[in-house]
Amino acid sequence: MIPHERSLVERLKDKPFALIGINSDTDKDYYHSQAKEMGVTWRSFWNGPRGTGGAISSKWGVRGWPTIYVLDHKGVIRFTGTRGPAMDKAVDQLLAEMEAGK
Repeated sequence: MIPHERSLVERLKDKPFALIGINSDTDKDYYHSQAKEMGVTWRSFWNGPRGTGGAISSKWGVRGWPTIYVLDHKGVIRFTGTRGPAMDKAVDQLLAEMEAGK
């Protein structure tokens, strides 16, 4: 999945867009090495030593990995589970809505 996210981040680098990742590896050093190896260039947070049971995923009710939430410019979750081209379409739609509302 990482190549798609890299292309999305690159394509939208001049737009009001942010991709944020939450990593569930229990070993923080491994998490950092994997992020570097996979070319993660966006903000990515470590979920803590409890892995998938960490604070972030618990608060957001994450039950499976990956879980994807697409939020609009007001912070409202508008799409869940979108991946690949569907994620691009969702993000493009929300950017268009935001621009139309200016």
